[in-house]
Amino acid sequence: MKALSVRQPYAWAIVAGYKPVENRDWPTRYRGRVLIHAGKREETDDVDGVVRSVAAQTGRTDAEVAKEYGDHLLAGGFGAIVGAATISDCVEDMESEWFYGKFGFVMTEPKAINPVPCKGALSFFTVPDDVAEAIRASSDSEAPKEQGK
Repeated sequence: MKALSVRQPYAWAIVAGYKPVENRDWPTRYRGRVLIHAGKREETDDVDGVVRSVAAQTGRTDAEVAKEYGDHLLAGGFGAIVGAATISDCVEDMESEWFYGKFGFVMTEPKAINPVPCKGALSFFTVPDDVAEAIRASSDSEAPKEQGK
């Protein structure tokens, strides 16, 4: 399973479905599902701006969004796999307030998961087998159960 490290609050914004692009200085040809790893450090200067952007995007208050982000962090949102998304394109321009990089990895089909602790790495990296198993087990337990059986 491939993963990409992203600092908070951006990892949360991606897996929660608010941020449709991850900005990078380098392009990728990779297309497909990727795990989102939240780094151990937070871009503290960016938190308020991300909260305001998500609040404006969703019509919620800053306080409501800040609580959602805070709950994510309390659940283990640092140094962990926090979800997945599909990289559907790599662009050099995009009509999105979230795009500001030289290159943007377009993120679709985001899905948050219960955080699974994992050491990150630069660029794309392969998660250890024990982490992959924990993610699979978590995903299986969250799968909807068939009714009537």
